Amino acid sequence: MNVHDDLADELAAAAWRKASASGAEGDCIEVAPLSGDRIGIRDTERPDLAPWVVRGGVFRAFVAGAKGGEFDF
Repeated sequence: MNVHDDLADELAAAAWRKASASGAEGDCIEVAPLSGDRIGIRDTERPDLAPWVVRGGVFRAFVAGAKGGEFDF
């Protein structure tokens, strides 16, 4: 059984969105809110691959870290 089998219909109908600053060149991720305070994450160049699904708290912590420069190289 695939981890996302219980979410297959929801992922297929999800409202995927990407950052407006990402442009049309690719190299982007898309996110979609899901039930149960979960977030789907997928690569725009490979929407055929199964997305990652994380808890909302995990996603919010990542976004806060990114905004705060924790992942800057």
